[in-house]
Amino acid sequence: MMNIVLYEPEIPYNTGNIGRTCVAAGAALHLIRPLGFLLSQKEIQRAGLDYWPKLDLHVYDCYDDFLRINAGAKIWMATTKAHQLYTDVHYGPDDFLMFGPESRGIPEEILVDHENDCIRIPMYGDTRSLNLCNSAAIVLYEALRQNGFQGLTLNGALHHLHWKDKS
Repeated sequence: MMNIVLYEPEIPYNTGNIGRTCVAAGAALHLIRPLGFLLSQKEIQRAGLDYWPKLDLHVYDCYDDFLRINAGAKIWMATTKAHQLYTDVHYGPDDFLMFGPESRGIPEEILVDHENDCIRIPMYGDTRSLNLCNSAAIVLYEALRQNGFQGLTLNGALHHLHWKDKS
């Protein structure tokens, strides 16, 4: 199971949306405190829709607790400061994809010890960053693609009609 890690997330709508994406992708969501909101806030529920109760959610008091509980885990750190693109690395099926708070990203004090584990999404011109929800989805689905979309539904179907037979 893939894992999304939000280090000190600040915006409840982003976390709710990422939770919904995790449910759709069969991924777990890990939140590292402090959070910029309460998990009981209506914004979380609104953004996560009826998916939020289905979420595999883990909450940690601090980064050190997260590391201790997930000792040995492969953690990729998404940052605009990375040398390598998110498409340049190979993701394992149980890897952790970590994203920092919306206003400042993962602290450099953490990044400096994990240079080879840092990845970035290329952007045009002087764009500083993408929305956290978009970044998490982009990297998560690349990791899932590399692992053959294990466990995900690959064939779509219409709700009320049927696709025309092409024979």
